[in-house]
Amino acid sequence: MTLSRAFPAMLLLPVFLLLVGADEGSADEGSARDGGTTPGAEVALLDAGTPDASVAEVAEQVDAGVMLGLVPPVPVPSREQDPPFARLRSLSMKQDVLARAKKDAQGRLVVPGPQGNVPLTIDPTLQSQLTHILTDYEVPYGAVVVLEPSTGRVLAMAEHSQAQPGLRGLSTRAVFPAASIFKIVTGTALLEAGVTPMDETCFHGGKRRLSEKLLEDSARDGQCHSLAEAMGKSANVVFAKLTQRYLSPDALKRAAARFHFNREISFPVPTDVSLAAVPEDDEFRLAQTGAGFGDVYLSPLHGALLASVAANKGVWREPILFEPDPNAPLPAGEQVLSPEVARDLTTLLEATVTRGTARRTFRERGMGVPGAVGKTGTLADRKPFRDYSWFVGFAPKDNPKVAVAAVIVNEPLWRIRATWLGREAMRLGLARLPPGSLTPAREETTPAEETPAEEESSDEELPAEEVAGTPAAPTAPGAKAAMTGP
Repeated sequence: MTLSRAFPAMLLLPVFLLLVGADEGSADEGSARDGGTTPGAEVALLDAGTPDASVAEVAEQVDAGVMLGLVPPVPVPSREQDPPFARLRSLSMKQDVLARAKKDAQGRLVVPGPQGNVPLTIDPTLQSQLTHILTDYEVPYGAVVVLEPSTGRVLAMAEHSQAQPGLRGLSTRAVFPAASIFKIVTGTALLEAGVTPMDETCFHGGKRRLSEKLLEDSARDGQCHSLAEAMGKSANVVFAKLTQRYLSPDALKRAAARFHFNREISFPVPTDVSLAAVPEDDEFRLAQTGAGFGDVYLSPLHGALLASVAANKGVWREPILFEPDPNAPLPAGEQVLSPEVARDLTTLLEATVTRGTARRTFRERGMGVPGAVGKTGTLADRKPFRDYSWFVGFAPKDNPKVAVAAVIVNEPLWRIRATWLGREAMRLGLARLPPGSLTPAREETTPAEETPAEEESSDEELPAEEVAGTPAAPTAPGAKAAMTGP
């Protein structure tokens, strides 16, 4: 057992007793909940209390141990030929801890245990608010996770499927293409390779599709983006060029493994392994993967944990669903990034909200979230058509209190998409905090002459979502039409 999973003994007993038999029938055809770890292998866990560790020191300590996640535990399905979403199956009631929870006299959500009710970390009000948004807008498939990044406590895991009523477990299923969310991993690897947030790359084309010619420097490269601008505007060709220029397959694999791709996530609810295939012998496919077009899949729970790494100055914390003893020490985290790289990664993510693909949604009047940072992602399957949209992020930037991940799978007609849902999760989550727990954040201002942000750019990605109505007043049944790229 790794140290990062060494929960206090008092927590393990109710979890174990509640989940005896949870593996029964939990592995869907094509899913990968079992990590296939080599017996005796352990991850090199770094001391979370060493915030001054350098990039080299962190890398050296990680490489000193046996790295899990460098090889997917099972074959990774092709997104284009065999999308795993087509094999989505529901969790059983026995497996779905949250579905079995009831409110106690104090208003907490609890599940029965051998020694009485065991309280969950879920905030019932926030859970209800987010569930109502998903149901009121009749999303075909949607899930949103909110957690406390400093502890890993899960505050909400709301989900709904209008297309498949009764479906359970969307929050922990890694059947959603990660799309441009994988740029978080690529961006981290580039930072570690010496690229700074302000370093510029010039390019042309590549808004929705990539070709090998676009990755060559050319006299036609009339536009330049810094790495921060490329993250904010999700510039595919920039990430592809930088991947080809600076990253080896091994570097990208190691970055993905440290973010716990191809590795199990310890959680009471059965959670799929988020699979990531990194090509070794095809430079163009490697570049495409770095830009977000690879065979990479992500669960909403894992998405919130990705955001938490940057929020925690590079520390990975396992998610917690059972309320811990307030007197028990916080379990040790796993330092997967140096604090310096985590700081620069936050700078990249901030650009998404201030001048990138999420700018319009986060500037809706009266609905802003000061200090929000994040990453959007959109991708579409053609036959049958599925529009996957993502948002992961945290807030406030300088005093992180909530980390969120939202994913929605829409049909050609849609009402809301994930960036809007993620913003609402942030806004409502922060509103649940006790008064005075937030340090006032500076309002970001943008010069009046600045041009509107570019739409999310990706092969088969869709334009940034239109601003939907408020949760209290869902849009009329005349749904918005999702537009596809050329």
